[in-house]
Amino acid sequence: MEFVIAVIRPVALWLCRLFFKIEFQGVENIPPQGACIITPNHQAYADPIWVTIPFRRRIYYMAWAKMFRIPVLGFVMRSFGAFPVKLESTDPRAQRAALELLKRHCALVIFPEGGRTTNGKLMPFKPGAFRLALTQGIPILPVTIAGGYEIWPRHKIFPRLGKLIITFHPLIFVERLAEDMQRAALKERARQLAQQTRAVVASALAQASVETEDPFTAISKS
Repeated sequence: MEFVIAVIRPVALWLCRLFFKIEFQGVENIPPQGACIITPNHQAYADPIWVTIPFRRRIYYMAWAKMFRIPVLGFVMRSFGAFPVKLESTDPRAQRAALELLKRHCALVIFPEGGRTTNGKLMPFKPGAFRLALTQGIPILPVTIAGGYEIWPRHKIFPRLGKLIITFHPLIFVERLAEDMQRAALKERARQLAQQTRAVVASALAQASVETEDPFTAISKS
């Protein structure tokens, strides 16, 4: 599978440059090894592909369980490192799978919004990924996807041409919390870490919105 991914990666990059003028910022912040939790905002179906093009290591994904019910798509997703999570309720099986990957020093993508944005705006971050980071002492890699919603909004079947900017922010290093920490204290710390990470992700959206703006919209404003 690693060979297949290595072959597909440059093709995906070429296509994204051709159709979406994709630009990567902060690639030097990507850790080449070791466990980390990658937390991008979620704008479009293709986010997992766009985010992981610059990586030179195997990436794993926590993805919506309903997508795995589509026979061919489910097989492809699993082949590329995705595993299902139930978004409607707590999913112990997905949590165990994520924990096992992190113990193997893998890189794991979790979309903390819990789903794609419906209007292009950044939604609140759920605490699950950050609680996992705190209990294991795993660093967070915040990632900002800008332009994805304009290219492939939730209500459209196919993507359209556009400008896409993916920003990899500096790692947020997380100190492992004591196992005997009270549940309420862990919940509060996870909430704070979620807010901190969301602020980092949001910081790149304002500037990127100017760079990815539709030229016809810009002309009409002038």
